[in-house]
Amino acid sequence: MLTRKAPAKINLFLKVFGPRSDGYHEIQSLMQKITLYDELTFSLSDDIVLTTDADIPVKENLAYRAAMLLRDAFKVDQGAEIKLKKNIPIGAGLGGGSSDAAAALLGLSELWSINCSREDLCGIAGHLGSDVPFFLYGALSFAYGRGEKILPKRIHKSFTVLLVKPDIFVSTAWVYKNFMGDRAEFNSISAQSNAELTKKTEKVNNIEHFIRIFEKEEFKNLSDAVLNDLESVTAKEFPVIDEIKDKLRKQGAVFALMSGSGPTVFGFFETRNRAEKASEAFSSYWTAIAETIID
Repeated sequence: MLTRKAPAKINLFLKVFGPRSDGYHEIQSLMQKITLYDELTFSLSDDIVLTTDADIPVKENLAYRAAMLLRDAFKVDQGAEIKLKKNIPIGAGLGGGSSDAAAALLGLSELWSINCSREDLCGIAGHLGSDVPFFLYGALSFAYGRGEKILPKRIHKSFTVLLVKPDIFVSTAWVYKNFMGDRAEFNSISAQSNAELTKKTEKVNNIEHFIRIFEKEEFKNLSDAVLNDLESVTAKEFPVIDEIKDKLRKQGAVFALMSGSGPTVFGFFETRNRAEKASEAFSSYWTAIAETIID
């Protein structure tokens, strides 16, 4: 029996550009794994069987789909029993399903003794979702293209984050569909606000500069640089996003940002004790305290 942990992720920034010919959007994102995990166990079986506490039909579960694609791609004549214990909320913007898929690819390639490279697995991962390739790499990566192109990076310090998820469902497809319409509206606002957006964009496009700010713990500069283009779409429909961000800052977060398409918002705290104290203010929401993972 093999066991693998599947970590959640947060987007330290997410810049979204126009739609591509394949229907996806071009993105640039700095993605960071954190110490909130799903857990998968694998054992040999005659067929592929997935048991999980997740409220998702088995055939739609990304871990199951990953297993089927891997077996077909390498013509494996064995099956596997996969047990998936969920701790990462579904549809939270934390990449739980994508991480489960990546863990399944890694775990089953070992269980089935498949001789394959990470590039081989990334080829399969790209068919499962744009975030899945990221989870085949290290703790921190710059993702671009539709998210499937990965450039590993490194931050040598770990930081504490408080995750807060309101009890709402956000469709990633809906957010991206509405992004361009909101962007057109956003572009019609004052020149001053456009200048502020441009200033932020210039900062986050310099990845190495962004990472150095983290390393030096220059949180004041960091709060001016973090950006999530999708936040305006989700927060417009669900004002609770901005309410949580404001409350996190009032509770001592050095900055707060929505992860992915939402609805989870995370705040960076200087110590775990401060994060634990702040979490008491969010008793009506799902919360978790985690650390950023370093390789």
